[in-house]
Amino acid sequence: MKTIDDFDFENKKALIRVDFNVPLNETFEVTDANRIEAAKPTIIKVLEDGGSAVLMSHLGRPKGQKNADLSLQHIAKKVSDVIGVSVKFIEDCVGQVAEDAVAALKRGEVLLLENLRFHAEEEKGDEAFAEQLSKLGDVYVNDAFGTAHRAHASTTIVAQFFPDNKCFGYLLAKEIEAIEKVMRTGEKPVLAILGGAKVSSKITIIENILDKVDHLIVGGGMTYTFIKAQGGKVGDSICEDDKMDLAMNILKQAKEKGVQVHIPVDVLAANDFANDAETKVVDVNEIPDGWQGLDAGPKTLENFKEVILKAKTILWNGPVGVFEMESFAKGTIAVGNFIDEATQNGAFSLVGGGDSVAAVKQFGFEKKVSYVSTGGGAMLESLEGKTLPGIAAIIG
Repeated sequence: MKTIDDFDFENKKALIRVDFNVPLNETFEVTDANRIEAAKPTIIKVLEDGGSAVLMSHLGRPKGQKNADLSLQHIAKKVSDVIGVSVKFIEDCVGQVAEDAVAALKRGEVLLLENLRFHAEEEKGDEAFAEQLSKLGDVYVNDAFGTAHRAHASTTIVAQFFPDNKCFGYLLAKEIEAIEKVMRTGEKPVLAILGGAKVSSKITIIENILDKVDHLIVGGGMTYTFIKAQGGKVGDSICEDDKMDLAMNILKQAKEKGVQVHIPVDVLAANDFANDAETKVVDVNEIPDGWQGLDAGPKTLENFKEVILKAKTILWNGPVGVFEMESFAKGTIAVGNFIDEATQNGAFSLVGGGDSVAAVKQFGFEKKVSYVSTGGGAMLESLEGKTLPGIAAIIG
């Protein structure tokens, strides 16, 4: 696996695919600069070597059309502030204008190209477009894990024009290493905590990781499909009736593979899907009609704590309750605290997938776990065992 440390960028121009798809407010200010911060070490390495950096990214979904609201010009100042170097901006990402701007770039300078997706060829993975991009650098660096599962021109196709001069940036290399630790090289016992609403959205992940883990905690809305499948009463809780056979099959497979599955034994139930609903703790098998389970109960959390604190490698994907509502956030916060304690005791903990990342950020666990993945879809596809095209293009 070639990383940016394998190259000396002195007098070279690095064409870096970053993921600057960041949220903007009504006045086009960046409201969360995490993705820019994450790319900083890679950019700084190039500059400190005596090279220059050409940054390319998408922003939003302009669908191949120019859209002033989605111009990367809006974020140029923020990028300058974060990396501590005044960033130049150019109003296209290919063609003579871009090539001239790159030719004029001096050592230690940074150029931000316009939104790649203003060209429909980007998402189509167009080879001619990728070749145009390739003229803008001596070395291709992919540091955009969030788009590594897309075979777009800038994430995958462009790499073929740099047969010997392509590598992973620090961020993407870290993402690969974190997933490798969970899926292949992690110290045992390995634990996966899978939450969220639906079994169906996690099926391929569960099936792929059963060979890699020793323990599986099932939480969140998925719980009730498993409970109902085993004859329990789930009241009005979210439940995929058409996936009950699948749930039973997962339990059967887990048993055959020697994986211990931990399912909630009690839940905090509510008489309405609302923060101010009436609540009570009930046995997970005996949720009354008109009530729905919205968070893990106290006995469940005690059970989860025991399993989490014994684990040496932990994957957390999905909350164990409706954490967006304060009344039903306690379970997810408790799980975060248990993982924090396990991590302090030497465990490796990886958090990935949209909702769990949102929960970790909301409750301040970002610095308390080993690694928080920056890529939602890419992370999930990696856990499903798929080889991501953006990664294969560098390794191949």
